[in-house]
Amino acid sequence: QVQLVESGGGLVQAGGSLRLSCAASRHYAMGWFRQAPGKEREIVAAISWSGVNTYYADSVKGRFTISRDNAKNTVYLHMSSLKAEDTAVYYCAADSTYTPHPTVRDLEYDYWGQGTQVTVSS
Repeated sequence: QVQLVESGGGLVQAGGSLRLSCAASRHYAMGWFRQAPGKEREIVAAISWSGVNTYYADSVKGRFTISRDNAKNTVYLHMSSLKAEDTAVYYCAADSTYTPHPTVRDLEYDYWGQGTQVTVSS
């Protein structure tokens, strides 16, 4: 059974920073998604199996950075210059299919974390 354990969410003021972590039981291509109340789930960022290739949603480009530590099977999402509209539950996801590219479509992910709340106060 694959486990994805997220941590790092919380309450932060607008303009502040947070780092989310997601520890996986095995090595996968990984992604971060978020879902705000009343809105559909959307991709935030994704990183390829090797960690060389990344993808960012336009709304977070230049503010968020996804990275991974392959030795620890852990992926990180460093979020800076946070805005109120970044408030959401953030989920990490794992794609068990090898690909050199980051996985963008949520339907291609096989495993999901439990979610962690990020609240940005304005």
